[in-house]
Amino acid sequence: MKRYLLKRLGQALLAVLGAATIVFFIIRLSGDPARLMLPPEASEEQVSALRESLGFNQPLWMQYLDYLRNLLTGDLGHSLYYKESALKLVLERMPATIDLAVFAILIAVTFGLLAGILSAYKKNSWIDYIVNAWIFLTQSLPVFWIGIVLIMVFAVRLHLLPTSGNRGLESIVLPAVTLAAYPIAPIARTMRASLLEVMDKGYMVTSRAQGFSKRRRVFKRGLKNAFLPVITVISLEFGVMIAGAVVTETIFSWPGVGQLIIQGVGNRDFPLVQASILVVSTIYIAITLITDLIYHRLDPRIKLQ
Repeated sequence: MKRYLLKRLGQALLAVLGAATIVFFIIRLSGDPARLMLPPEASEEQVSALRESLGFNQPLWMQYLDYLRNLLTGDLGHSLYYKESALKLVLERMPATIDLAVFAILIAVTFGLLAGILSAYKKNSWIDYIVNAWIFLTQSLPVFWIGIVLIMVFAVRLHLLPTSGNRGLESIVLPAVTLAAYPIAPIARTMRASLLEVMDKGYMVTSRAQGFSKRRRVFKRGLKNAFLPVITVISLEFGVMIAGAVVTETIFSWPGVGQLIIQGVGNRDFPLVQASILVVSTIYIAITLITDLIYHRLDPRIKLQ
């Protein structure tokens, strides 16, 4: 186990390095960062002065080495707009994004598991068809459309929930439901497919021959074994929620990292955007590592090689 953990930690560090490298080169190869950060009417003298002050006049390989050296010390640069450490700004906004993602994944897991179990339990019935149609619908609708509809119904017409900001539990309901709408489908599909596969196993067929009821076979023996593949889907969807909350946070003015990225792009704040993407990528990689360890813990039969 220790050997496997060290190996996975090494792979995670390499993945973080790869993410940092991709962010570094994509931002710089998309154009002159100094010119991108200044308004279009900026003079050549202003562009040259900013390029020199940020070290963009050096060769690309020297910029990359300086970038890696700063990463080791936790220096991700300073925000050009806020005049503060970019990493500090990202870490201050991260709790709001994590709160939103946790609330949303709880909603997605609850409804996704219930829908998947019900669909498998009532296979080929009208309930199964309705659940599958609902799953298809939730994956077809754009996130921003769902968010706007929820605002119009529950905030504008019914006046039940606020439309924006983070002012307590009521404020998180609409953005969390919006963010959870899409992940419900893959969780439900995986739960249904995994449970149906388990129900066809030899030991389940034997328990049916022994006279055990369908409910007992499903809930006493089937769910435990069927739940393992769902863990991977849930963890990946949770990582996607943290990384992809940009649209939801923008619609509801949720003060998280997603909104910070949009503000950074609008303000041409290149260091802030770079730091935000790197931190989110690191969290996603960490979630993947934790998932592997949990998966092994739940199923010791898995060989860690």
